[in-house]
Amino acid sequence: MSNLILIVEDERDLLDTLDYNLQREGYRTRCAATGSEAMTLANERPLPDLVVLDLMLPDMSGTEVCRSLRSSDVTRNVPVLMLTAKGEEIDRVVGFEVGADDYVCKPFSVRELSLRIRAILRRSQSTDVETEQMEFGRLRVDASAHRCWVDDEEVQLTALEFKLLTTLMRRRGRVQTREVLLTDVWGFSAEVTTRTVDTHVKRLRQKIGEAGRYIETLRGVGYRFRSEPSEAD
Repeated sequence: MSNLILIVEDERDLLDTLDYNLQREGYRTRCAATGSEAMTLANERPLPDLVVLDLMLPDMSGTEVCRSLRSSDVTRNVPVLMLTAKGEEIDRVVGFEVGADDYVCKPFSVRELSLRIRAILRRSQSTDVETEQMEFGRLRVDASAHRCWVDDEEVQLTALEFKLLTTLMRRRGRVQTREVLLTDVWGFSAEVTTRTVDTHVKRLRQKIGEAGRYIETLRGVGYRFRSEPSEAD
């Protein structure tokens, strides 16, 4: 069955355009023009496979909607692509900090949006076929179940955060530049700044607490997951 995309956009012409073009791409769609309507449709079964979310909505901000999706046990793993006329870096950072997986600025081409959607869906679905279980010091990961524990306490990660963590863990001891992570974790590099990587690594470290020390920053180069847990002591 084709992927289901929830489109949240208050500009009716743009909403209709996105709805039409995404259906032409083979996706099923749901449409919402307000944040409250989006929250209702996001929780309906079957759950959407991805939410295209406008930042500026009439009743609440897109960041508030994204934060609510991330705080719910039902929708916390649904990928979110922010869609907005705001292009300043601070706006992108705020979007990523509340859990957005990607950020596209208006005006944009439908082709670009489609490529971004495809990359996010490929990332989020790739964990479904993985069976690997990894343990490293206080950290334990079950890739097939998309679950992570620190000191036996489960930590909730988004699909992107989970992909970033498992990529770093599998390559422990090896330096990963920001450009390499953008390609291998995000699935593309065009129009995405390396600040995106820094923001997500920061959020990941915060979520895994003391285990965040396993991710080492190499100034001017990138990141490295330590070779042994004892190196973080």
